[in-house]
Amino acid sequence: MKTLWTIEQDATDGICRLGIDDPAHAVNLLSVAALDELDACIARVENGLVTGVATGIEARPYPHPITGLIIQSRKPKGFIAGADVGEFDRITDPARAEQHIRRVHALLARIDDLPIPTLALIHGVCLGGGLELALACRYRIASDDPATKLGFPEVRLGIFPGYGGTWRAIRTLGPVAAMQAMLTGKTYSARQAQRMGLVDRVLPQRQLEAGARDLIRAAPLPSRASFSQRLPNLTPVRGWVAQRMTRRTAAKARQEHYPAPFALIEHWRANGENAKGLLDGEARRVPELMLGETSTNLRRVFHLQERLKALSDVEVPRPERIHVVGAGVMGGDIAAWCALKGLTVTLQDLSLDQIGRAMTRAHRLFEQHLRDPRLVRAAWDRLIPDPDGAGLRRTDLVIEAVAEQAELKQRLFTEIETRVPEHALLATNTSSIPLERIGESLQDPGRLVGLHFFNPVARMQLVEVVQGTATRAESIQRGLAAVRALDRLPLPVRSSPGFLVNRVLMPYLLEAVDLLDEGVSMAAIDKAAVDYGMPMGPLALADTVGLDICLAVADRLGPALTAPEETPERLRRMVADGRLGKKSGGGFYRYRNGQAMRESIPRGERPPDDLTERLIFRLLNECVACLREGVVADPDLLDAGVVFGTGFAPHRGGPLHEIAQGGWERMRERLDTLQRDHGRHFRPDRGWQLTLAGLYRGGH
Repeated sequence: MKTLWTIEQDATDGICRLGIDDPAHAVNLLSVAALDELDACIARVENGLVTGVATGIEARPYPHPITGLIIQSRKPKGFIAGADVGEFDRITDPARAEQHIRRVHALLARIDDLPIPTLALIHGVCLGGGLELALACRYRIASDDPATKLGFPEVRLGIFPGYGGTWRAIRTLGPVAAMQAMLTGKTYSARQAQRMGLVDRVLPQRQLEAGARDLIRAAPLPSRASFSQRLPNLTPVRGWVAQRMTRRTAAKARQEHYPAPFALIEHWRANGENAKGLLDGEARRVPELMLGETSTNLRRVFHLQERLKALSDVEVPRPERIHVVGAGVMGGDIAAWCALKGLTVTLQDLSLDQIGRAMTRAHRLFEQHLRDPRLVRAAWDRLIPDPDGAGLRRTDLVIEAVAEQAELKQRLFTEIETRVPEHALLATNTSSIPLERIGESLQDPGRLVGLHFFNPVARMQLVEVVQGTATRAESIQRGLAAVRALDRLPLPVRSSPGFLVNRVLMPYLLEAVDLLDEGVSMAAIDKAAVDYGMPMGPLALADTVGLDICLAVADRLGPALTAPEETPERLRRMVADGRLGKKSGGGFYRYRNGQAMRESIPRGERPPDDLTERLIFRLLNECVACLREGVVADPDLLDAGVVFGTGFAPHRGGPLHEIAQGGWERMRERLDTLQRDHGRHFRPDRGWQLTLAGLYRGGH
């Protein structure tokens, strides 16, 4: 078994350095093994003994008194990314989980109580349990590297901080700032964390060691919330603030779907700044949440996300220079995102006005994400207008994002192929055209892949990496690596109409239009989807995507769906009338300053009892068809794609997981009933018998 922690003392100043390097993971995790070793190391510090881990000798007294302790990572990047989520899945007994939490409480309390100055030296991610450990130290110094991020992401796993984080965050930041950090799961840059009070100093990486020694020698009083910041902890005020927090949280999440943030608010309301009450509350409530259905499914989604990230682990070149053809909304935003992530980008378009608008949007994006004027300027310098396509000669990756017309794309790639280096990867952002058709005239179609981004590029995590029949395996690996270089999640899919995400969304959207034609109100349709757990209703989603795009995809995909259907005339008329959705100020909804003018369900309307099922089962049925056809390789990849590409209710763990949990035979029977009541749109795909029977029979 490899050692995770090493400890050594500087003979000149007596400061000990306690460093972690988890060889089993790319980032450090507070696994049970890591906590066991940390416990032993802290015991040696308490007893004035040096470990033999760093020196190869048995423990012996330090040559000088211990004057301070620095906790840091031995990895080049990354402090501690949190607890080992995989270990949560093996816990089935709440009493065992509570015992574990109380044990960690005791360990961090010992660090908190050490009579010497303690300091967490943070470079890279410091999340969840890693931040709770850092808060147990007297001081925190963070590097100003953009990769340094601090936060409490536990709510995204259906729990809240359980290693003393609620108590120490409130002690350090005050209840309002602490609760906001824990309720949102937001990550903060080093500078943001310093302004909040999470860290004491922010320094360049080369100055971290010297800064840590200086702070330990100076030994100022630890940073604590001010009197005004602590005022909301007073009992009369706390109840009122907690009510406001509950209302704001309820506007974003439903308690029955996501109980953790509501449990956190009640946890604080009941205990305030009472350390014992907060620690006891963590030990009791977090295990209950951890073993609940929501947390179990959200951890499944987390593992799906980690699997997508790991798809690019193969050692292949990652692009340094990218050339984007097409400066429309998609192409311009793809180029901006590439520049934001540190790559040199040339942006080509026949229209200088189009390039200008793309550059304006890019500058806005840089200011929103980077804030520091120096970083904004650096990103701006990496994005180069290139109307003549000069960047093609030196590019590693071409991304085409012109209009969705097969002939146009064919002509473009025929020209591009003659101008790029031999090693350059060719990628199209097509949303539905088969790669085989686009690459018909290429001399080497083996280097053509699809990189299908979703709108808005800056918010949508998933990118479909499309493989045509001629695409080489190496090209796909390079496409996966390129997506990860952009901090996005790559999903390998087979070239087929609509690929995965558009394919499963289209019947869901078309069913919403059918319901509208039957007289069901927009408010009722969208509310049914949101009540199920979707981030927005199907009609609001169609408006966001653009009804012209929905129409084009519906025309192309309609015949290829499991239950083929014609494009609704309502959708065709709306596009002909210029009602394109949010971008035109009107679609299904009317918009004012970019906000939908929502309507209530009309008084007296009684929506159909099977309204939600009609929407969701259309999507589930198409998912089964995609799995049967091999659009993706396995059920987990399909669930990952649909969750991260469509926003499918994360607390349900994915559409195929939802089918498994409901019992595939019972779900199939319900689909039969919907077909009997509403017609062929609900005809079950053959995959229910051919594919799901083999996957789930006897297991659910």
